[in-house]
Amino acid sequence: MKLTNKVAVVTGGAKGIGLAIVQRYLAEGASVVVADIDTAAIDEAVSQLRQEVDAERVLGVEVNVCDTASIDAMVAQVQKRFGHIDILVNNAAVFDMAPVLEVTEASFDQQFAVNTKGLFFTLQAVAMAMVAQGQGGRIINMASQAGRRGEALVSVYCASKAAVISLTQSCGLDLIKHGINVNGIAPGVVDTPMWETVDALFARYEHRPLGEKKRLVGEAVPFGRMGTPEDHTGAAVFLASQDSDYVVAQTLNVDGGNWMS
Repeated sequence: MKLTNKVAVVTGGAKGIGLAIVQRYLAEGASVVVADIDTAAIDEAVSQLRQEVDAERVLGVEVNVCDTASIDAMVAQVQKRFGHIDILVNNAAVFDMAPVLEVTEASFDQQFAVNTKGLFFTLQAVAMAMVAQGQGGRIINMASQAGRRGEALVSVYCASKAAVISLTQSCGLDLIKHGINVNGIAPGVVDTPMWETVDALFARYEHRPLGEKKRLVGEAVPFGRMGTPEDHTGAAVFLASQDSDYVVAQTLNVDGGNWMS
């Protein structure tokens, strides 16, 4: 097991890719904090996880990454429970799409508030705790293939995730002097419940039948299918473990070959 005795915080950890990473980290020996804004989803995830592992290794914490006071309270709660934080997975995110001429200020603000600003200030708060601990740490930012290029209907989301890749580079270069490795993961198209919403939006704006866009994007992946949440857990373990000691400020594409960089 590669993460024995480590404490990991996973934001957006109650569902999708976040929950898959939580499960894998527990299997690798870590204690894990399921941090999410959805309290019902936290309760459901934690209840299930505590049936599978020592209940003391799982903590559920409500957090709103748009609120720095909420972030600080989460960090304090984790430190009180476990005494330290070794790993942060910045996974909380929201998605919206519209043609450029129809993007609203509210949609723009929400996507950047969660995907970029919330990610940065969660990183900052946890990094401060790691520096105070003096033992270094690992921070993994979840970006997206959408951050590698623009898409006509997804302008704001693409921009918010491009900012995540840039922040990963800058924060990685700044924090490595403290022994904190900051890296990222860029998923491609991933088959999660959120894709039902995405598919419906594409159906609306591209005048497609429901389900067609999801089928087409899956067929277009060189690997031959959409990704699953579990496809991303190996990279998350690698970047959280000593195997990645010399990896700094990188964003790893985990997308079945969709994007090469």
